[in-house]
Amino acid sequence: MTAAESAVETIQREMTAFARRARASAGRMHPELSLVSYTLLGHLEERGGCRATDLATHYALDKSTVSRQVGALERTGLIERRLAPDDARVQVLHLTDAGQEILAQVTRSRRAAFRERLADWPEDDLIRFAAYLERYNAGASGGTE
Repeated sequence: MTAAESAVETIQREMTAFARRARASAGRMHPELSLVSYTLLGHLEERGGCRATDLATHYALDKSTVSRQVGALERTGLIERRLAPDDARVQVLHLTDAGQEILAQVTRSRRAAFRERLADWPEDDLIRFAAYLERYNAGASGGTE
């Protein structure tokens, strides 16, 4: 195995461990908010609302999967459907005040956890790591790897 192949294997293993840790920590941040729910709420906030089909397309998820997640978020009062201003046939998902509040709370907790985990890293390492993650994610075509 070449050094590059070995590095790719290490990256894959470490990214998998990171994803597992992220899923596990999501429940500790807010018991009723899964990592998927947190991600969907974040996307809705960032976009100022969108259709469920847009969520499915963006995350390369099956529409039924998104429908279940959206239903759960609606039942807990974190999102609501509104008619699109330009087309009354289209329903757009938006965060409720409670959804915005919980998203902000979990975001603060996640940021604090990252700050704590990276507290001992030199600034140059943090800057390089951030740039590498941006570069890696810029090449993502959607969906999971």
